Amino acid sequence: MILLHVVAFRLDLNSKQNTPWHALAPQTRLLCVLTSVFAIALTPHGRWWTWAIYAMGVLGVILLSRVTLLTLIKRVAIEFSFLVVILLGTLFRGGGTVLWSWGPLQITTEGLTVLGSVTLKVVLSLCAVNILILTTSIPALLNAFLALRVPSLLVAIMASMYRYTGVLIAEFDTMRQAAMARNLTINNATTRLVIGNAIGALFIRTYERGERIYQAMLARGYQGFPPVEHFPHLRQWDILALTITAIWTIIGQIIYLPR
Repeated sequence: MILLHVVAFRLDLNSKQNTPWHALAPQTRLLCVLTSVFAIALTPHGRWWTWAIYAMGVLGVILLSRVTLLTLIKRVAIEFSFLVVILLGTLFRGGGTVLWSWGPLQITTEGLTVLGSVTLKVVLSLCAVNILILTTSIPALLNAFLALRVPSLLVAIMASMYRYTGVLIAEFDTMRQAAMARNLTINNATTRLVIGNAIGALFIRTYERGERIYQAMLARGYQGFPPVEHFPHLRQWDILALTITAIWTIIGQIIYLPR
């Protein structure tokens, strides 16, 4: 039944707000988030104080950017659910003191440390990335990639993925409304039949519509890569934000150096 409630989506729900975070150039926001994600992901296991410092920084950005908290939690929860199986696999890692065992399966102190560490890495990284996506419009984000000298072909692929995902969902929403108007979703049996037929027809319809869109883009001068627009210049606030991010990540790493 979940598939029958898919509607048109929008990634950048909070991109029109007026906050200090939104005042930063898109490439500055992108660099801040990438720096944070790399620092979080490369932190060794068991450094709880480091992740506490990083969590405070992520929470500060959430408050500063005024993102819709419920939307952020829902997106992080959905993305996190796809990684649960992988995370549970780290629980049975060998090493340390055995706390519980059943046949070949063992839960050890090392496994719990790795599980907690990886979970914190995933949650904090997902929060940082989703804040960026929620607060930055897709064209601005693509221009930020171009400003950071990401290959234009790769940026064009990302732009096409976003555009055609919207086309796919729009086509499915049309088919969903048609099925509901004909009362074809009254029970589970007919619902499964409708979904099975819809998935097959969806490929053909989206392929044909995507081809029409591509021909329309070519008629309007599309050359295979996104047009280069004027990139915002880095201002004093952008340099300050990058500096604060660098200091924040370094503090999180050096807190364990004396030990």
